[in-house]
Amino acid sequence: MASNRPVRVRFAPSPTGMLHIGGARTALFNWAFARSCGGKFILRIEDTDTARNTPESLQSILDSLRWLGLDWDEGPDCGGDFGSYYQSERLPSYQAAIARGLQEDWLYRCFASAEEIEVQRTLAREAKCNWRFDEASRNLNQADAAARAAAGDPFVLRFRMPMAEDITFQDHIRGTVTFASQGIEDWVAVRGNAMPTYNLVCALDDAAMEISHVIRGEEHLVNTPKQILIFRALGVPEPEFAHVPLILGKDGKKLSKRTGDTALGDYIRAGYAADALFNFLCLLGFSIDDKTEIFTREELLEAFTLKRISKSGAIFDTDKLAWMCGDYIRRMSLPELVSAVLPYCIEAGLVAQDASADEALQNMVGAFQERFHLYSEFPQQAAGLFGALPDWDDQARKALAGEGAALATSQLADILEKANWPPEDFKALVVTVAEDLEVGLGKVMKPVRAALTGTLGGPELERILQILGRERVLRRLRELPTAARS
Repeated sequence: MASNRPVRVRFAPSPTGMLHIGGARTALFNWAFARSCGGKFILRIEDTDTARNTPESLQSILDSLRWLGLDWDEGPDCGGDFGSYYQSERLPSYQAAIARGLQEDWLYRCFASAEEIEVQRTLAREAKCNWRFDEASRNLNQADAAARAAAGDPFVLRFRMPMAEDITFQDHIRGTVTFASQGIEDWVAVRGNAMPTYNLVCALDDAAMEISHVIRGEEHLVNTPKQILIFRALGVPEPEFAHVPLILGKDGKKLSKRTGDTALGDYIRAGYAADALFNFLCLLGFSIDDKTEIFTREELLEAFTLKRISKSGAIFDTDKLAWMCGDYIRRMSLPELVSAVLPYCIEAGLVAQDASADEALQNMVGAFQERFHLYSEFPQQAAGLFGALPDWDDQARKALAGEGAALATSQLADILEKANWPPEDFKALVVTVAEDLEVGLGKVMKPVRAALTGTLGGPELERILQILGRERVLRRLRELPTAARS
């Protein structure tokens, strides 16, 4: 199946919304294939849907791809030798191909109205066969068709499918794939408003841009025979194809809003680590081997081949993604992690814009690094360490309202006030209080943690003391229990 053509692959999103998770994975696979074999990765914008296109959607797509760490060799913002990379700016080339198609008779004018076509479809269903074309239009000679068009009769342009031909191609993932032409209708190539349809312009662009491999989702498999016939009609080499499996939710059905967020932007805003999501998307249908789950981009490119892509659907496991994000966070350097969580701390109103060098913030991030999976979780978990007094969750209030809690925290404050700072053995001081009050260690430790942090979970209390400092620790131990019970 290998060819001697230079490797040129493309990702062609429509700027009608945010980048879908499935689209992000398709872009990633195209990028990885190009980078793994020294080819070119092209970004092409399919913006012919003028009613739904928005500049905001386009910018969101570009930003999302860059966030994921994907770069392109040719595209709308960097140019290239095969532009324009906006379909809306390629209309003259489409019109030239359409004129050629009419002249060579692989396109023809269909004058049947939508109502007439529906009647024909109904009759075909009743006869238990597929509707293929309007006979009167398909058999009309070119001169008569041109005359009717000149007279103002409305029409669409249809592609003239072969009557009885097997359209066979080798798919890098699915092997030999065959479609029978008699099972495919003469599809609309140009609408009545003179706008060409997806299958026509996609094939024309791929031919003009000398795309060598088309790597896309399996939902496009049904489009492939139509596009192959366009390449053949043009007399240009057909690209090689690879149709990657669907992404499925945990219920085994196509990923939807019911089973998880479907837009990459949702994961960006939620605070997922870019490298973790990149790694996770790679595993949706691809594997380096049967055991490796965490790998670098360099390791991916060293191992990437289309043969390693699975035929079966890939489960989008949100729990596994969260675990993977946590693993990446634990591997990050502290300065890198502080920069990553800072925007979420600013949004939560916990720190100022220029707090990245703040030593207390760095200490807090370091203390919680083993405990959160998303950047957005850090300000939620550490909120109680900011400001004068924390907000207490229900468990903390319950601990502080318990019998002897106020006495335990106050007595520990008295001991800490006289001790060296930070205390050499904090736990020993807590044990002293517990023994003096004749209670279990938890009866002291829980209200102390609640008083200092506003919750019963979190890092070791020794680290909390270092982050808060003597003044805030003493204040919280003495003032917080009374306030929390109110």
